[in-house]
Amino acid sequence: MTGHRRLATPIALLAVSAALGACGEGSSTTGSFTRTLSVTGPIRLELVNAAGDVVINGSADGKVHVQADVRASGISFSNPQQRINELVSNPPVEQKGDTIRIGKDLTRLRNITVSYTIEVPQETEVSTNVASGSQTIRGVRGPVKAVAASGAIHVERIDRYAQLSTLSGSIDAIDMGDDVRASSASGNVTVSNVKGDVNINALSGAARVAKLGGRVEATTASGSIDVQGAKNDVKIHAASGPVSVQGDPGTNSYWNLNTVSGPVRLSVPQNTNFHLSAEAVSGEIRTDIPIVIEEQGKHSLRARMGDGGGRVEVHTVTGEIRLSGAV
Repeated sequence: MTGHRRLATPIALLAVSAALGACGEGSSTTGSFTRTLSVTGPIRLELVNAAGDVVINGSADGKVHVQADVRASGISFSNPQQRINELVSNPPVEQKGDTIRIGKDLTRLRNITVSYTIEVPQETEVSTNVASGSQTIRGVRGPVKAVAASGAIHVERIDRYAQLSTLSGSIDAIDMGDDVRASSASGNVTVSNVKGDVNINALSGAARVAKLGGRVEATTASGSIDVQGAKNDVKIHAASGPVSVQGDPGTNSYWNLNTVSGPVRLSVPQNTNFHLSAEAVSGEIRTDIPIVIEEQGKHSLRARMGDGGGRVEVHTVTGEIRLSGAV
């Protein structure tokens, strides 16, 4: 919960702007603007948007291209065409040195939706804050920091660290070259093919991780957790929902899996080596592959596979624990 409290302040300001933008009634009109900016060397892109989808793509031409589609809704004291003309004639695009800022002044965006398609050099660091709308960021070096109040976040082919946060919406991260930290209050989180560590906090929604290069830590209050291809440390906390981990604890890894209400399934190679400590307060512990039992109770088990090595600790209050061979 602490992580979500830290997230609430920057998102709350954006959410207010989005709410104001959504309350307009009357006629609406559209427009657009484009900007091309010349840059040299690595740059930083900072974007703030009250409402509208954002797409950011890395390119190789060494320039920043901004395409914006604008829609304004009118209310009793506002002329939508006039507001479109004002925004198009003076777009919220600013360049200072190696930093590009887009949509900085949210007060100008009341009742206005701006959808951006932006091309940037691959050597770009990206920071975005969007109150309402989806975000897609791909093909840049990073780091990438994307925040949303309401909307999905999709990132792919990012070389450096990525920090992704949304209050309402899914998160997908694919082909990542460094660590990924993802947080969603309501929505699924999927991370695949990551060279670094993965940290997921999903209050309500499923967490799925596959093709891991580093460690993984996942927490969910209400939803399943599924980890595929674990080769390093795994730490999981699930209040309500099934937990599934497939991989090899190896000789040095430490897996710590905890769930209050839900089954836990482990799938490991039959020739692996690790020590197992399992406890199901109200539930069964089952093994479908050969193990050496060291100590066994009605709801607890201490055992090893092979010569031992890595450590696997599993605890559930209500739910079955099952150990099986990986396919």
